Amino acid sequence: MTRTDGYLLDHRQTAAAEHFSAFAALFDPTTFRHLEALGIGSGWRCWEVGAGTTVVSWLAKKVGPTGRVIATDTDTSRLASAARPPVEVRAHDLGAQEPPGEGFDLVHARLALVHVTDREQALRSMAASLRPGGRILVEDADPALQPLLCPDEHGPEQQLANRLRQGFRRLLTERGTDLPCGRALPRLLRDAGLTRVHADAYFPLASPACAALESVTIRQIRDQLVTAGLATDQDIDRHLENVTSGALDLTTAPMISAWGRKQ
Repeated sequence: MTRTDGYLLDHRQTAAAEHFSAFAALFDPTTFRHLEALGIGSGWRCWEVGAGTTVVSWLAKKVGPTGRVIATDTDTSRLASAARPPVEVRAHDLGAQEPPGEGFDLVHARLALVHVTDREQALRSMAASLRPGGRILVEDADPALQPLLCPDEHGPEQQLANRLRQGFRRLLTERGTDLPCGRALPRLLRDAGLTRVHADAYFPLASPACAALESVTIRQIRDQLVTAGLATDQDIDRHLENVTSGALDLTTAPMISAWGRKQ
């Protein structure tokens, strides 16, 4: 089944649009680079899992009018603008339902598996939906691999930032999120029967998008941090001012991309 009640960054919140925009600015170039390398082209049939509008729109241009992009998510409200040929939008629960088709040339999921309890079964399901020779690209963060928000912790501003990041990770853990997830993707793809499995990681540092992502994240989880006694309102106000000042060299958890083919 899919984790929904424990997800801190609720997609239904007003700030969700800012969150998705920051993620797109940070990680779309890496995602598009990998998809290009997998050979995507005109006429391909693609399944975009946990779809984001920027990736869906990019895929639609690549496959053209003879191709097809099935874009799925548990909540499809933010995909309404993309729902035109060759894109078909469907409500779908990766952790509980069968694939929305078969014979796909490409299956892609970014930041989708972290919300699924049985990640191995979800990957097997995605792999089974591919045609022989079809490609899969799965991308997920690994917060435990790099736990700091400010790797260069040289002053009180950076120390506060890292303390709040530790509080965020504690909240995630208490809600059942498996933090060391990205690093397991190559093994899980091999276990699902994929061949030619490779992976790499993208680790942004000191990007304006990192600051935008941190600002919206802290605002989304502010109440939970205070209620749990992990920070005070004064701590959070001071941190948000530090982020806005541009004086912090912020980063995110590394985004690990893993890919393979079906025999």
